[in-house]
Amino acid sequence: MRCSMYNIGICDDGENICASVENMLLKYAEKKAVQVDVQVWYTGEKLRDYLASGNHLDILFLDIELFKMTGIEVGNYIRNVLDNMGLQIIYISGKASYAMQLFKTQPMDFLVKPIQQEHIDHAMDRALKIIQKRKEKFEFRQGKDYYYLAMGDIVYFESKGKKIRIVTTRDTYEIYGRLRNIVKKLTDDFIMIHQSYVVNKEYVLRYTYEIVELFDGTMLTISKAKRRQVRERILGDE
Repeated sequence: MRCSMYNIGICDDGENICASVENMLLKYAEKKAVQVDVQVWYTGEKLRDYLASGNHLDILFLDIELFKMTGIEVGNYIRNVLDNMGLQIIYISGKASYAMQLFKTQPMDFLVKPIQQEHIDHAMDRALKIIQKRKEKFEFRQGKDYYYLAMGDIVYFESKGKKIRIVTTRDTYEIYGRLRNIVKKLTDDFIMIHQSYVVNKEYVLRYTYEIVELFDGTMLTISKAKRRQVRERILGDE
């Protein structure tokens, strides 16, 4: 593990739950020798205000059944208003029946109460792995300028003739090159779904036999030759 400080939030209206999760996170940090800063909120409104002020969290344990602003509403605010796709959201609940409602907020995990240390350990292992992969850089040249994009900010690559469009969460770039050479430089979060498209699976909202729908509504075609591979890559990671 790198010696980074990870900012972790817990939002639950139960003080005992918050204290228990915080204690398990501190045990995890000690066991894994990682540094964590844990903050707690008891309402979705307080958490929303904290994030709206420009404060940063890496990982969020978020209760669904909050009194006023629900956990799902907070998740929608994070993804759609703040346009924050990097925060790893781990929902917690006393019920196991929220899968479809949570889908659009792209949570990293879903834990059902009562939460045990092994659940926290597994979720944190996954979250830290994803965070580190998101920080890896993709380097390219545009004219005389060199660019270094965080892999986690790249949504997809599109090949158009001799040019490749790099679509990120904020901007679009164009470079000359071949898609098959680009793929060799990417992390395993990227899937080649067509000879013209390479997609970051973290931004896939919906998958069918013929298309992937990205979080912003973009539809990209899966070629016949890639359908089995795409299915195995997407479903194999669930």
